[in-house]
Order: sequence, then C-alpha cells, then structure tokens
Amino acid sequence: MSESPPLVVHVVYGFHTGGLENGIVNLINSLDPHAFRHAIVSLATHSPDFAKRIQRDDVRFIDLNKTPGHGIKLYPRLFRLFRRLKPAIVHTRNLAALEAVVPAWMAGVPVRIHGEHGWDVADPDGSNRKYLLARRAYRPFVTQYVALSTHLERYLVERVGIRQQKVSRICNGVDTRRFHPVMDLAVEADIAHSTQAAPAEEGGLTFGTVGRLQPVKDQLNLIKAFGLLLEQCPERAGRLKLVIVGDGPMRDTLATEIASMELSQSISLAGERDDIADAMRAIDVFVLPSLAEGISNTVLEAMACGLPVVATCVGGNPELIVPGETGELVPAADPQALARAMQSYVQTPGLIRRHGLAARQRVENRFSLSGMVSSYQVLYEYALAMASHRLVA
Repeated sequence: MSESPPLVVHVVYGFHTGGLENGIVNLINSLDPHAFRHAIVSLATHSPDFAKRIQRDDVRFIDLNKTPGHGIKLYPRLFRLFRRLKPAIVHTRNLAALEAVVPAWMAGVPVRIHGEHGWDVADPDGSNRKYLLARRAYRPFVTQYVALSTHLERYLVERVGIRQQKVSRICNGVDTRRFHPVMDLAVEADIAHSTQAAPAEEGGLTFGTVGRLQPVKDQLNLIKAFGLLLEQCPERAGRLKLVIVGDGPMRDTLATEIASMELSQSISLAGERDDIADAMRAIDVFVLPSLAEGISNTVLEAMACGLPVVATCVGGNPELIVPGETGELVPAADPQALARAMQSYVQTPGLIRRHGLAARQRVENRFSLSGMVSSYQVLYEYALAMASHRLVA
C-alpha cells in the first residue's frame, strides 16, 4: 500500500470570506493532490459556505471556537490535535494564529511555517510594540517564514530580527483564466445587471471596490471621496456610479453615510457575492481605499480583469500598481487625494483602457497563480527535506 502524502495543517484565526482565506483556497485547489494533503484549523470558526470553494473532498475543517484573548488555553487542545493528525507541516498565518506554532513544536511537528499577510486597523504599520515583541517571542518555534510583499519581508528581517535565509517572499497569484477582461458589450451589460447596481447613463463611468466591510478597508473614505468627485464634476453627476461589493460589521455605518450624503441613487452596497469575477467586470475603475494591506488579492483580480486600480499607498500596494501606467497610488485616509485620482479617469476616459491593458499584462507576467503555487510547493518540499536532514544529523 502506497504511503499517504504529507499533511499540511493550515491554521488561521477564522476561515471566512477574505483575501487571506481566498489565497488558501487557491493554494489547496491548485497544489498537486498527490504531493500534499490538507486540513484547515480555525482557532475560532469557519464558514461552511465559504469552505465550499475548496474543490477537494478530502480537506478537513476543524473549529476550536476560541474566545477573545491569548490562546494559551487552547495549547492542550492544539497539542492533542497535532499529535492525532501527525502533520508534516503546520502553516500559520498572521499574528492571530502565530501562537499555534508553540503546541505544534511541543507535538513534534517537524516543519512550522508562518506567513505574514499584512496588518489590521489595530496595527496598520506594524509598529505596535506589544505585537512586535510577540512576534519576536515566537521566533524560536518557527522554522520558516513567508512574507507576501517586500515591505513585509523587510519588516520581518529588520524589525522582528528574523535571519534573511529564513524568510521567503511569495506574492499572491491570481487565476487569469477566471479573472479576465470583458469580451463584448453584451456580456458587460448582463454582468452590470447582475450586480444590482443602478446603471450608469450612456457615457457613464462606474467605480467599484470589493472587500469585507471593516474599518481597515476604509470604504467610508471611498464614499467621502466619491461625494467630492460628484461635487467636482457636477455635469457628470448622473453618469457616475460607485459599487461596493462585500459585507461586514461596517455595513450599517456605510449605509447611514450614503443616506446622509443623499447618494443612494449613485452608490450601491451590493453585499457579499460569489461571482466576484463578474462583479469586477461590471465596473470600469477599481478602487482600494485600505488603511493597511499585504499583497491584495482583490487588486490582482481587478488587474487581471483589465481594470485600472486606484489604491492607497500602503503595504504591498506599491509592488502591484505602477502609478501612471496601471493605475494610481494615493495617501491613506485622504478623500481629497482619492477623489483627484478618480477624477483623472473621468476627465480622460482613454486612460481606462490604456491602464487596464497594462494592468492585465503585469499580472500575467509577474503574479500568476501557477507561479505562486509552484513557489509554495518548492518551499514545502525544501522545508521537509531540511527537517529530515536535521533529524538524520
């Protein structure tokens, strides 16, 4: 009887709709099933609907229902879980799951990989001393780190004190077959109808964003910027639209702001959607107003759909967007600057196609899904080989 492939246990705080989680979906769906098996451990909970995106039927989902606070109370459960599953690799992601490397080490898991995908609104630039000290404290228990951007790689090496050879930079990749530009106007019209957004008038322009409605994504800033844009272009007011795709704790706040600004006819809260590729193709210009990011999946997906991207100059965004070529970068939390960048596409609509084509080409050349998956497979195999060598030595 042939030996089973090594098991990779992916540990996350929660497995719900999000860029980090979508990256795990893409990785598991694309890795050679004969090379690795997978399980997903959520310290809190997972979404059964989101989990359906994983196309393999041999992936286990395990929830630990963690309450807020340090997870040391979970150490015994995690220890027993790792001893029972006997994974070859435990792959934690972001600070909220980092502490799981300790029980993994205690349970004798040979490879413990930690990925830094970006920060949240509580620590948008990674400068929080408490969090920095926590990352340093866990260094001895991690065998290899993954940074999703050069920005995060520098942070791990220069601030956390990780040796350069222990850090691999692996950017997110995007499925360019699923995320592709609109092929014809008939398809575009059908897609636009599917977003339930009020259609722009002839010659109109639709801006859009996709993401969980939470403070770090700062959709409130985008709404304010769109209001300023309408003030700056009063003659185009009826032909400019904004579609916000996603759901989350900020929904009611955003809806209240839209109503108070009397923009309900121009801004649509489209909710969470499964057809993100179609939603992307329903818009003309993608906007990401985040306060913090790693390497944004939604930016890559928008670029793959042939959209120019206006984004805040945070995290890994400068690695994705070439200002004046594939989109524009603006300061975070600056609605005036965001409105000016959006206005450039209103005033010069020819930029939309030019920047969109360049964005698509950049994704194809540098951010392919196959490239990302290959990098993870090489990392997993290398880390296992090094662990085997240490055991023999």
